Amino acid sequence: MRWSDVDLEGGEIRVVQTLQRFGGQLRFVPPKTARSRRVVTLTPLAVAGLRGHRALQVRDRLMAGSRWQNSDLVFTTGVGTPIEPRNASRSFKRLLHRAGLREMRFHDLRHSFATLLLMQGAAPRVVMEMLGHSQINLTMNTYSHVIPSMQREAAAKLDALLSNGGQLGGQADR
Repeated sequence: MRWSDVDLEGGEIRVVQTLQRFGGQLRFVPPKTARSRRVVTLTPLAVAGLRGHRALQVRDRLMAGSRWQNSDLVFTTGVGTPIEPRNASRSFKRLLHRAGLREMRFHDLRHSFATLLLMQGAAPRVVMEMLGHSQINLTMNTYSHVIPSMQREAAAKLDALLSNGGQLGGQADR
């Protein structure tokens, strides 16, 4: 992700590229599918975190001086170069250990993101779009473990509606 793809004022990021290794070199390439190119809305907490991160990156740039390589990347090494994926994974595992959390893959954060959104009642189609899935069945098949709790919640809401004398939104059904 590059800073040019981040709109902190609008609270959005544009997913327009990925970083992949080809022949020992990290290169930017377009996302796999047209659906993978997307705009994702950021939470206010994420916007605040990115603002703080940007300030730290400016400090890193000043400390690196002439060694800084301006890549416009949001997440870089201390000299502005892309972070090696293996190093990101190792750092992530160390952070999990320090926090007393179970070990997981970095990619598992994506699964946690989707599961938490679905558990909070986010529409599956919205989750699909945020993940960049091409079809809703991919999202729902991948996160089907969340569906039983969603069904229980839906049943409870229906029960509450029916127990309320058929009143919808505070008005009697006519």
